[in-house]
Amino acid sequence: MSALPVVTAIGGISAAGRSSCQQAFRRLVIDALDNQQRTDTLAHLCALTGLGDEQALLDATLVRRLETNLFDASEVPGNMAARLDTDACMTVRNMDLPEPIPAGWQVTAVSRSHSEVRIAAGNALFMPAPRRARVQAAGQLPSGFDPASLYPSRNHPRGLQMAIYGASDALGMLGIDWEQVRQSVPPEQVAVYASAAMSQLDDAGLGGMLKSPGYGKRITSKQCPLGLGEMPADFINAYVLGSVGRTGGMLGACASFLYNLSLGVHDIRSGRARVALVGTAEAPLVPEIMEGYRAMGALAEDDELLKLDPGRTQPDWRRACRPFAHNCGFTLAESAQFIVLMDDALALELGADIMASVPDVFVHADGTKKSISAPGIGNYITLGRAMALARQLVGEDTLRRHSFMSAHGTGTPQNRITESHVLDKLARAFGIRQWPVCAIKAYLGHSLASASGDQMMAALGTFASGWLPGISTVQELAPDLHRHNLDFALTHRQLEAPAAAFLNSKGFGGNNATALMLSPAQTVSLMTARHDRNALAAWEEKRAQTLQARSDYDSECMAGRARPVYRFAENVLAGEDLDISADRISVPGWKDDVTLCGDQSFAAYLKR
Repeated sequence: MSALPVVTAIGGISAAGRSSCQQAFRRLVIDALDNQQRTDTLAHLCALTGLGDEQALLDATLVRRLETNLFDASEVPGNMAARLDTDACMTVRNMDLPEPIPAGWQVTAVSRSHSEVRIAAGNALFMPAPRRARVQAAGQLPSGFDPASLYPSRNHPRGLQMAIYGASDALGMLGIDWEQVRQSVPPEQVAVYASAAMSQLDDAGLGGMLKSPGYGKRITSKQCPLGLGEMPADFINAYVLGSVGRTGGMLGACASFLYNLSLGVHDIRSGRARVALVGTAEAPLVPEIMEGYRAMGALAEDDELLKLDPGRTQPDWRRACRPFAHNCGFTLAESAQFIVLMDDALALELGADIMASVPDVFVHADGTKKSISAPGIGNYITLGRAMALARQLVGEDTLRRHSFMSAHGTGTPQNRITESHVLDKLARAFGIRQWPVCAIKAYLGHSLASASGDQMMAALGTFASGWLPGISTVQELAPDLHRHNLDFALTHRQLEAPAAAFLNSKGFGGNNATALMLSPAQTVSLMTARHDRNALAAWEEKRAQTLQARSDYDSECMAGRARPVYRFAENVLAGEDLDISADRISVPGWKDDVTLCGDQSFAAYLKR
């Protein structure tokens, strides 16, 4: 019998703040909160940023201006800074020219068919000049928050700092000591799946490794290994959980969180794992990465934002991402999101909170493509399969009246047309007339691998509060949308008993994924059909203790006393520490042994 994967905690950090205990979600809908919730949310932001003024706290969060230069004159490579004589010249690639061209430079093309140009600069010093980036908006972590200051970060790349914080935050919200979880499951039935779509490309990771030689700097021993894409999972195993179970990191562009979620969900459903920590940590606010996406034509540039708002002299960076409206590109963001999944029986046994369940995650490619970045047909299949499963589990009427869609909603002209067509066509096929649609990138920007993790954070908040965040950066929808059966929420909306949520992701390269999430009430209803009343009653009693521990953790965070879990070099094991036989391996620190009984599913092949 397949187990039901249950979401028991979420943790992380994004432009809205700390994910645990609904704090980041409340920042999204802060203008819909009552006075006490608003006060608590501001106190949480104060603890993160050190700021005290309410307006300053609001200004320090969500999408906002990121001041950056594409070239830093203080770190110009020695071999690129050369004083030229009057008659001397230098040949460079056309695309490497600074913008604007410095005064005194004479630039001529080498030939019509050549991409290089010749520079004559008289006695000027030739070097890349700092210039104002064309993209100034980004979804940054709250101003003043620095994950590196919370633990001995030892020059870790920013994405790994965020992974340590996010995974620790999820464990804090779990409300159950991790040691108790360890003693409840065999070592091989713990799984960790986490990654970063862009790897770690800042100076402490692969970015520094690639450019250090050109700057005359030494490559460190950490930059290469810490830059690997699956390193968030490695850090969590080694320094947070001490896990020896299943591990890995699946990369699928903007769908990476859902890809990792699918691994955890299918492990739990198949019985290969009973608990899984899954997530992503992405820190792409590096000038070179931003310029790379800008060169693709993917980002909302300042000049294009001004064209959207005639009469303005300065771009409205807070409204840079405008899903399903007149728009000009997406807005890069940084975010780390992690959830703790358990099978339903373990959740009952430990008294875990049941925030939602994820019956399945569907992943499909686009098939033959003309452009690798263009959307295709895979998303129709992922969403169709997710909706069919929802119909099976909660019924057709509930699907039609009590479900909502968390759209990918990037804020690009292409996405608004193609995704709205997917959503509208599938809504019509399943008889949904006015399907509520939200797009939280309007608040947080596009955090690439973590984008659907941001969507899960918001969907859990909707289940808990009923509030569906409005697409607040949009004043009116674009006329080219497919919207006959869709209801785009432009303002916060109170939903009536939301029962099912769909997290949709359309990534570059044909990486499509859709996850089905069921509300706590629907999850418990499914569990009631499988578990007896005594087990559910015992769970309710234990859960009260879990919720109190969660509340205590939230209070510690809001008082500024909570710190990430970071167990560097603690209880390091070697082969000599293991007790090994032909049937089992005993690992110190774990109650149960790793069993070596073989896989009984092959029994049919062994009959003689």
